[in-house]
Amino acid sequence: MTPPRYDLAQDLAFTVRPIGVVRSPYRVHAGTPRQPRCGDAEPGAVVVRHGLQNLLRDLDGFSHVWLVTWLCYARGWNDLVLPPRDTQKRGLFATRAPHRPNPIGLSLVELLFVRKRVLGIGAHDLLDGTPVLDVKPYLAYADSVTDARHGWVDGLAEHAGPDHRDWRA
Repeated sequence: MTPPRYDLAQDLAFTVRPIGVVRSPYRVHAGTPRQPRCGDAEPGAVVVRHGLQNLLRDLDGFSHVWLVTWLCYARGWNDLVLPPRDTQKRGLFATRAPHRPNPIGLSLVELLFVRKRVLGIGAHDLLDGTPVLDVKPYLAYADSVTDARHGWVDGLAEHAGPDHRDWRA
């Protein structure tokens, strides 16, 4: 059986509409953690659009959720980037840089509470006003890969220096 032909024009005919927005103490990239689980990141919230509150039903029993976001503050991108703690430029898709051809973000965050249209989230690295495209529960049996390899990151010294761009240092 031949797979259907991919039609970019048809795909571009639909619109992705955010389901909510991030409320965060972080207003600009300077001072925002690079990775929320590797520093002093602060809690925040996701406020879901009116009319979508029923989509949050039964979510409060999960400890963590995946947030799919549109990194609307990212501007442009480069083929090669210098990751934090590294001294060699890497291909963009081998990094977690937010500046991408399609600035889609994927964040695993602790779910602190669900109240009406608000999800309380733990440590994160999202700017205030970031559009949220989707929320999915984290399932350890499906999402955790205990024997995963980490590519070039495995080659970094265990005690590599701090982020060379850390504006908080």
